[in-house]
Amino acid sequence: MDRFPNAADVDFHSPLDLTKAAAAVLDADGRISGWSPSARRLLGHAAEDVLGRPAALLLATDPGQRPSSLCTAHRPRSTVLDLVCRDGRTLRAAVTFSPIVTQDMAATVVLAAELKELRCWESQLAMLQGLATESPVGLTIFDTDMRVVWGNVSTDLELAGVAQYVGRPAADLFPEGEFISRHHPPDEDQIMEHVLTTGEPIMGMHYRGRAPADPVREHVWSCSYHRLVDARGEPLGLFEESLDITDRYRAQERLSLLVRAGKRIGASLDVRRTAAELADVAVPQLADEVLVDLPPAVIEGRQPPTGSAPGHSLLRMHGRTPEEFRTSPVSYPPSSPQALSLATSRPVVDAVPPTSPDGPAPDGRRSSLFVPLLAQDAVLGLATFRRSHNPDPFGPEEQTLAVELTERAAVGIDNARRYTSQHAAALVLQRSLLPQHLPEQSAVEVAYRYLPADSRVGVGGDWFDLIPLSGARVGLTVGDVVGHGVYAAATMGRLRATVRTLALLDLDPAELLTRLDGLVAQDSEPDADDGLGDEALGVTCLYAIYDPVSGRCVWASAGHPPPIVADATGSVALSALAPGPPLGLGSLPYENVELSLSNGSVVAFFTDGVVEDRRTDIDSGIDRLAHVLTWQRCPLEELCDRALSTLPPGPQADDATLLLIRTRRLGAGQVADLELPPDPAMVARARTDTERQLESWGLADLAFTAELVVSELVTNSIRYATGPVMLRLIKDRSLLCEVSDNAHTAPHLRRARRDDEGGRGLFLVAQMSQRWGTRYTGSGKTIWAELAIP
Repeated sequence: MDRFPNAADVDFHSPLDLTKAAAAVLDADGRISGWSPSARRLLGHAAEDVLGRPAALLLATDPGQRPSSLCTAHRPRSTVLDLVCRDGRTLRAAVTFSPIVTQDMAATVVLAAELKELRCWESQLAMLQGLATESPVGLTIFDTDMRVVWGNVSTDLELAGVAQYVGRPAADLFPEGEFISRHHPPDEDQIMEHVLTTGEPIMGMHYRGRAPADPVREHVWSCSYHRLVDARGEPLGLFEESLDITDRYRAQERLSLLVRAGKRIGASLDVRRTAAELADVAVPQLADEVLVDLPPAVIEGRQPPTGSAPGHSLLRMHGRTPEEFRTSPVSYPPSSPQALSLATSRPVVDAVPPTSPDGPAPDGRRSSLFVPLLAQDAVLGLATFRRSHNPDPFGPEEQTLAVELTERAAVGIDNARRYTSQHAAALVLQRSLLPQHLPEQSAVEVAYRYLPADSRVGVGGDWFDLIPLSGARVGLTVGDVVGHGVYAAATMGRLRATVRTLALLDLDPAELLTRLDGLVAQDSEPDADDGLGDEALGVTCLYAIYDPVSGRCVWASAGHPPPIVADATGSVALSALAPGPPLGLGSLPYENVELSLSNGSVVAFFTDGVVEDRRTDIDSGIDRLAHVLTWQRCPLEELCDRALSTLPPGPQADDATLLLIRTRRLGAGQVADLELPPDPAMVARARTDTERQLESWGLADLAFTAELVVSELVTNSIRYATGPVMLRLIKDRSLLCEVSDNAHTAPHLRRARRDDEGGRGLFLVAQMSQRWGTRYTGSGKTIWAELAIP
């Protein structure tokens, strides 16, 4: 098989070589006395046709110098002649005349070759000479022992004299160099051994090192290795061709660095992480160390300071992960290069030699580049690029690259600062809209947890509330606005306030959700211009009322997970009634669910962030929460912690809100009921029984006020009702007086005129009580009043 299948026409023998050229012998008279087969192939004349004849007959024109005169020359002569071929063609040939003189005879050996072929060979020879003397490609020949044999001029210049390396192994040329291409063995001896053994060339390997002629600057070469064989195919050694691609390689590295920077810097919307991303991208390709210094205001999300001195105090970022993040104060003297960079908003190079008259450079630093972080003409801080291992100072191209990287980082830091500011504002808004504390109630013991979503997602729309109601009852609500951000938080705050307002009207849960659904539907209409309609389309809510007198709990749900109940024995029950539609759809009615809770039962109200995660379904989350509630004898605070500890680790995609209550029943001695027939004479009985009951409770000092309030409420009920009137007194944190009847018309507070005979009763009740009001029941209404216990 041909060793050069793709280069079959390559032949570096001269066309005038004896093995190839047309050869003839002329005697002293210029007659042909010898004719070679190669001469016949070139001109077509057979030997018998030309032997003994004058060589001049083969000339197409008179050259001005006869062959006989060339034969008498005492040294070889070369010329160009037009020769006549057998077929009549004229062949322009290069001809060499070499005289042979002996004692017996004189003759001339004539060699001829086609002039065009000779010119082609001369071009090839000139090319080889150019590779050896003028080409920037370094050519080095090694023998079979991989020792240096020869190097061209380019190699000689790089090695500061190749002669000193002849006979030495390849490893001596660049002792500290290394291959940076990873698709072949990194050891040069292994590469050369592979080429010698297999004959397979290895090309395009990138090699990094310092040339003996330039030991200060690091270079990169593209190297290829080829085996050398003789005419018999036996290995002679191998040669290496190397091209210095330092500038091109660095340009490619700068381009790839910018590509990486575009993908990585500023993707986190976190100021500290963005600073770390700048360092991760620039080290070690551009610098050995990158430091980022920012004002405290930027880190906290506030506007960067303006008009301050260049050397004002900054904070230096440390750490690559949130767990490692820390800061340390740093300031620059007015005469420092850092201060100059901040003052002029331009990069400043501070090149420090490895050793100086004052001693070694601080921290081994050899060169530093200070670049201000600029965004929208505001100085956000300073980035410092340091070199300690690379002695090269930062050149113009590297400064341009550092500026571009810093500009990207500055935009990312500014975006992160703005996001931090908006996120903090949204958090403040959300926290301000959530209850700061829940009032203590005799009806329930309360504990709650609110776990915000991961900061990358934003502020959510969860809310919860406990609303004191008449009759020692409490309203309990949990809701969730789908989405995140300020709109979700604002929608949440408005809906929480609306729920509290409707709850104070003493509406039952289903009625409250129905009215709330209508309000949300109005807000979500296409022509709503408050900007909150889209957020309101994804609102879920649960509202419940617990009565500590009867132990009755009534709740209704608008697309929200129902509560989980654990009774005093630890048995956990889940609601079998599916929730109604989310708010704003207005499609299906809401239904009340009524439960009778024993004293000490624990009820869990929660949002889907507690039980649902991208990695687990909601049923598994509910099962986890239900299992935690089996420990219901534990303190509620401990139960809250147990419940949230079951959440999957890592950042949460949604807010998690948990509201736990432990029910309490008011004892029989705290409630007194009296049924009165609709007879005006029963008003006196009501006053008497009220006085007697208050004395038994030790509230005799409150008897006069309570009798007056009860007298007015019972009088109104007897006047307008058609059935019996119920009087209930409840001793709680205050004294509760309730009068119920079967009438559905509620009295209204008004200011009586001087000549009016009535209309002053409710005015007196309002003046003597803390609160009073009316709530409707399935059989009528209840008028109630709360009196402060002295």
